[in-house]
Amino acid sequence: MNLPNKLTVMRICLVPVIVIVFLAMDPTQNVIEPVSGLCRRDVIVFLLFGIASLTDLLDGKIARSRNLITTFGKFADPIADKMLVNTMLILMVYTHQVNVVAAWIMISRDLVVDGLRMVASQHGRVVSAGIYGKMKTVLQMCALIFLILRNWPFAYLGLPVDQILLWAATVMSAYSGYVYFMKLRKYVLESM
Repeated sequence: MNLPNKLTVMRICLVPVIVIVFLAMDPTQNVIEPVSGLCRRDVIVFLLFGIASLTDLLDGKIARSRNLITTFGKFADPIADKMLVNTMLILMVYTHQVNVVAAWIMISRDLVVDGLRMVASQHGRVVSAGIYGKMKTVLQMCALIFLILRNWPFAYLGLPVDQILLWAATVMSAYSGYVYFMKLRKYVLESM
C-alpha cells in the first residue's frame, strides 16, 4: 500500500475515534473558554479533525506528484472525505450546533452526486470535482472548524461566523449539486 492510500485509510480510521471522543467526553467538564463554551473535548476533536483534513490534502498532492494514483485511492478517497464531513455534520446536529435541514441538504447532495457519477461512469464518463464542488468542500471544512471550536474567537464579538459559513456551505452544496445534475442529467433521464 502506497503512502497516499495509507493516509486515506488513516482518515477513515480517525472517523470512529472522533465519534468516540465526541460522545464520550463531557462538554460541560474542563471548559476552557466560558463565553463560547469551548472545552477540552472540542479541542481534542478539532485536533483529530485537523489531522484527518490534513491527510485529505496530502494524499492527493502526494499521489499526483509521485504518480501514485491507484484504483483503491480513487475509490477510497471520496468515501473517506464524505465519512469525515458527514459524520461531523451528524454530530453537530446531535448537539444542536447544526440545523438538521442544512445537514440534510449537504448529505443528500453528496448521495445524489455520487449516484450521478456512478451512472455517468457506466457510460464511460469520468466526472471530476468541479469548481463549485471544491468551493463547497472549502466552505464545509471552514464551517466545521468554527462549529467544533464553538465559534471561537468570534463568540466574543457576537458574530455568528460558524452559522454564516454553515449556510454558505449549504447553499453552495445545493448549487453544486444542481450543476452536477444539469451536466449529467442526460445519463439519468435517457431511460425515462
